[in-house]
Parts: sequence; C-alpha cells; structure tokens
Amino acid sequence: MTAIEPAHSGRTSAPGSFAPADEAGDSLRVSAASYRSSRLGVVLQTAAALMWIPQAALIGLAVGGIAAGEPARAALYPALAVFVLGLLRAALERSGVRIAFDSARDRLSQLRGEAIAAVAGRSPLDMSAASSGHIASALAEQAEAVLPYLARFQPLRAKAVVVPAVILACVFAFSWVPALILLLAAPLIPVFMALIGWRAKEASERQLAEMGDMNAFLLDRLRGLTTIRTFGAVDRTARQLRADADSLRVRTMAVLRIAFLSSAVLELFAALGVAMVAVYVGFHYLGQLDFGAWGGRLSLAEGLFILLLAPAFFEPLRDLSTVWHDRAAGQAGLAALEAASASGIPIVGRAEDVAPPGEGRRALSVKVEDLRFRYPVRDRPVLDGLDLDIRAGEHVAIMAPSGAGKSTLLALIAGLAPASAGSVRIGGEPLNAATAARLRASIAWVGQPPHIFPGTIAGNVSLGRPGIRTRDVARALKAARLDDLASARGASPIGEGGVGLSGGEALRLALARAAAGQGAGLILADEPTAHLDSETAAEVIEALLAVSAGRTLIVATHDPVLTSRMDRVIDLSARQRAEVAA
Repeated sequence: MTAIEPAHSGRTSAPGSFAPADEAGDSLRVSAASYRSSRLGVVLQTAAALMWIPQAALIGLAVGGIAAGEPARAALYPALAVFVLGLLRAALERSGVRIAFDSARDRLSQLRGEAIAAVAGRSPLDMSAASSGHIASALAEQAEAVLPYLARFQPLRAKAVVVPAVILACVFAFSWVPALILLLAAPLIPVFMALIGWRAKEASERQLAEMGDMNAFLLDRLRGLTTIRTFGAVDRTARQLRADADSLRVRTMAVLRIAFLSSAVLELFAALGVAMVAVYVGFHYLGQLDFGAWGGRLSLAEGLFILLLAPAFFEPLRDLSTVWHDRAAGQAGLAALEAASASGIPIVGRAEDVAPPGEGRRALSVKVEDLRFRYPVRDRPVLDGLDLDIRAGEHVAIMAPSGAGKSTLLALIAGLAPASAGSVRIGGEPLNAATAARLRASIAWVGQPPHIFPGTIAGNVSLGRPGIRTRDVARALKAARLDDLASARGASPIGEGGVGLSGGEALRLALARAAAGQGAGLILADEPTAHLDSETAAEVIEALLAVSAGRTLIVATHDPVLTSRMDRVIDLSARQRAEVAA
C-alpha cells in the first residue's frame, strides 16, 4: 500500500434512518424509503390473498343459484367477475413479490455496506477482529440467507396474521361451529412451528459457524500452500478439509430435516381442520347436526362458501411453513452481519473523509508527545509516555525487542489506530479525525509482508491511483531497481500474493509503490528486510534508500546493516531516552 487510504470509523447510517425490530429482537437499519417500500410489498401480497374471499362468495352464489333452478347463463356474470378478480389478484401478487424482493435486496445491500464499512474502518491493531475467512463467509454465503428471510418470510408472516383473521370473521358471520373448528386448529400450528423453529435456528447457527470455520481454514491453507508443499502436508490438509466438508454436509442435512418436519406438522393440522369443517357441513345438510348456523340452516351457497374458505384459512400458514427455515437461516445471517459490523479499535478519521490528491512531495516532520497506547486485551500499555521528534527528511531506525511496540508506533503515526493518550503531529499538523485522511495521503506504508495483487508489475505499482502516470511508474521501478525485471516480464501477470516473484522482488515492488506516490513525504517501513538472506536484504536496503531520497523515512527493524545506513537509531526499549548515532 502506498498512500494509505482514508479510514472508515465504523458503521454509519443515513440521515432519517431507523431500526424496526423483528420478533427475535434483531434490528435492521433501514432507510425510511426502504421501509415504506417493504410495507407496500406486504400490503399488496396480503390484499392479493384476500381477493379469494369475494371470489369464493361469487362461486358459492353461482352454484347455489344453479342448484335453485336458475338458468346456467345466470352464472355468466359471477364467472366473469371471478375471472377479473383473478387477474387483479395475480397482478397484486406479482407486484407485491417484486417490491418485497427489491426492498429486501436494498436492505441487504445496506447491511452489507455497513458491515464492509465497519470492517474497513477497524484498525489492523484490533486483535478482536474476526479472520478474513469468517468475514468473507459472513458477507457472502451467510448474508445471502438474509434475502429470503426479508423477501419471503416477513411478507408471509404478515399474511399469516391478517388473512386467517379476516377469513375467520367471514366464516363466523354464517356459522360459529366451523369458525370454532378453525379457531382451535389454527393455534396448534404456530405452537409446533415455534418449537421446531427454535431447534431450526440452533441448527442453522451451527451450520453457518461450520461454514465460516471451513472458509477460514481453506483461506489460511491456500495462503500457506507453498509451506504445506514444502513440509509434505498436502495429504494431511486435504483429509482435514474433507472432514470439515463432511461435517458441514451433516449439519446442512440436519437443517433440511427440521424444515421438512415443520412442513409435515402444518400439513397434518391443516388437513384435519379442513376435514372437520367438511364433516360438519356435510352432516349439517343431512340434518344430523342442525345447530351452529345463525339462520337455522345453511344454504348451499353459504356452505360452499365456508368450504371454499377453509383451505384458504390454512394457506398462509402453509406458505409460511415452506419458508420457516428461511427465518432461522436469515436470523443467523443477520447475527453474522452484526458480528462483522461490531465496533472495535477504529482507524483515525471518518468514513466520509476523502483525501485530496497529493500536492507534490515534501518531506514531513514527525513529532510524538507523551504517546500512550494499550491493547484492550492487555493490562499494561505497550507504549507509555513516548516522546519523539523526527526532523523533515531524516532517516530514522526504530529498534526494540519483539513485542516492544515498534509496529504499533508506526501504525499510530499513520493513524491506523487512535492513541490512548498523547499526540502525533505530521508536518506540524496534529493527526486527528479532521486531518487524518489528508495527512495519510502524504504517507507511504511498506508493511510485512506486502500484498501483491494479481496483475502486471506496472498495475501493482500504480494500483489505479489518479495522478500516477506511466513515466511515474517507470521512475519508481527504476528507483526500486525493478526496471529490468519489468521490461523482461512486460504484460505478463503476477499471481495473487506475488506468485512468480522472489521475496526481495516483492518487497522492492512495494517500495516502487511508495516511490510512485508523488505526494508521499513520509515513508513508514515495518521490518523490510526480515526473513531475507543477506544478499537480497542488501538489494532491498539500497532500493529503500533510493526511494526515500528527499523524504522522511522511519523504519522499524532488527537489522544492524539497515540501521547502520540510517541517520539516527532510536531504542524503544530504553523509552526513547537513548539515541545512538548511526
């Protein structure tokens, strides 16, 4: 990474946003427009389901009229009305489903955006951050489970509340016995579905956790594939991956078994409810059960109307059961997104801060006063009362034993984490939330190990940054002593992680990125020669000195050869009180 990008401090919400809560207490941050759109989708789908009531009434009247001796043509107008209502019902259903899906997609995109902003805004010093494999799983596979939960389950849940209540009222207006049967059968369904749903949610959470663990394991092994091959652990790794896949398969089938069980329970009670209503109506017509009708006896039209409404009474619950497992998976996905969006140690600066283009290279001074920093998981501060004063254009080496805070100090100077106390001034300006993005645009970072993206050498130098021209890339490659390699490779791509380059070449490529940043007046390098042989380290040192000519350079290192080439050496283990001339 060359000029460090503007930091994101965590989750943000648009003005006017609010968080409606679902039945499990999960809160979804959605905009007012998105919420209104989702409510409209629910209303349209519910209205479409209620269209069956007038259709059933028309069918009952038409059949009753024919049975009473009316001519067949008398049923023409009711049939036409049923057809028109059917078209209206289909249009309402289609519009409602489409609006619900679009709204759910917008809400999911917003949730993903918040999670990505939170991940991007977390400091690399945050030890509580989840692994990249878990984050990728949460944002990809687990987040997709939220879409059917929002687009299908929530609208069907609203239908399951409204439609049966309206149908129950319509049935009760003609006969209280079928209404009582439906009223007794209906509560048994959600009770058993809730009992099964608790088990389904636990199974879904275990399945998603297993998926995240497997993704993290796979990503970690892919990164270390060269090491695995070197130590002959390919077969062992493959066996472990196969075992993880089998475990995930078992957990996935457990979720599906519970989903099928919930559907079977609903179908059983729905079938019993409809059958009991049909038995009552049949025996009522036979005169065996001559009670329950407000008018003394049900007419054929009224009885047929009740029979047609009985299956429709259970239909929303039946539809709900088919997506009941979406609730469990969706809530587990929401929990994963919430975990990914959890606040931690933030990068200094706000998400909306945008760094302006560099104004030209100018060496920057660095002044640190009474700097303190403590990791949340540690009792003692790693830096306590640190004072530093580095002049513009000076080359300084920071030395200390491992774990004494060298890398932490560089990260605090770059604004990659807020200090617990004290201050950092870059070029005379205080590093704070208001100035962080602009100051970071003048800082180049060479980390360990540098990340190399798949693509050409020139593409890895420019990284698509505005203002980096072809001649700037050529000048940077020459300073890093990679011009011959770049000419030989031409447009040949480099693999992910620098496949095709040696360790020294990858480091020098990172240095070329720093050199290409015309606005970078401060270079921070973390252990640039670690794990390199002496010859390669010497090449990297020469390239580093060439790149940092005319710029301020701060290097965290254990390398005595590198420190001997610096203007000053600061020993953190002595709390920066002792300074040794190079």
